[in-house]
Amino acid sequence: MSQKTMLLTGASRGIGHATVRRFNREGWRVITCSRAPFPAECPWGGGQEDHVQIDLGDPSGTMRAVDIIRERLNGRLDALVNNAGISPKGENGERLSTLDTDLMTWGRVFHVNFFAPVVLARGLRRELAAAKGAVVNVTSIAGVRVHPFAGAAYATSKAALAALTREMAHDFGPMGVRVNAIAPGEVETAILSPGTDKIVEKLPLRRLGQPEEVAAAIYFLCSSDSSYISGTEIEVNGAQHV
Repeated sequence: MSQKTMLLTGASRGIGHATVRRFNREGWRVITCSRAPFPAECPWGGGQEDHVQIDLGDPSGTMRAVDIIRERLNGRLDALVNNAGISPKGENGERLSTLDTDLMTWGRVFHVNFFAPVVLARGLRRELAAAKGAVVNVTSIAGVRVHPFAGAAYATSKAALAALTREMAHDFGPMGVRVNAIAPGEVETAILSPGTDKIVEKLPLRRLGQPEEVAAAIYFLCSSDSSYISGTEIEVNGAQHV
C-alpha cells in the first residue's frame, strides 16, 4: 500500500505537534504548515522538504501556498487538518470583547481561523477527491458559549468554522470526501491562561485534556474507522459542554 499523506496547519506546538507525532507513528507522511520555519530539533516527519512556512493571515500568501503544496502531493491528499488558530489578547493579556476588538484584529482572526480552511480545501479538492480523503476542522468549545479567556473574534470565527464544516460535508460529499470537526475544551499546552485551574475544578473529569487525546480524535476522523462519518463535530472536552 502507498503511504498516506496528511497536510496539517498550525503544526509547531500543542495539538498540532501532537498530531504530527501521532500520524507519523501511524506511518503517514505529514506535510506541515506554520508561520515558523521547520525546527531542526524535530526528530520525526520528512524534515524541511515536508514543511511549508506560511502566514495564514495573509490571504494572497495562502493562495500562493496552495500551488506550492500541490507540487508536493503527487496528485493525492488523504487528509487535510485545519488546526491553525489565533486568539489575540489585550495589552495585559485580557480577553478582547466585541466592544474593544478593532476591525484589523477581527479581519486577521477570521483570515487564519476561517478563510484559510476554505482556501486550502477548495484549492486542494482534486487531490482530496483522488484519495477519497478527509478534512478535519479544529473548532473550539468557545464556538458555542462565552468563554472567560477566548475573545469574541476567536469565538465567532470558530462558530463559523463549525457551520462551514456542515456546508463542506454537503459540498464535498459527492467527491467521496468526508468533512468533520473536533471541538477541544481546556487542553494542557505550553500556554495556559491564568485561571484555567478554576475551570478544571468544574469539569466532570476534573482534569485538563492532553494534546495526544485531541490528536487521537483527529486521527480517528482521518482513518477508515470513521468511513461513514461526515458533517459532525466531536466534543473533546471531558464533558465541559454538558
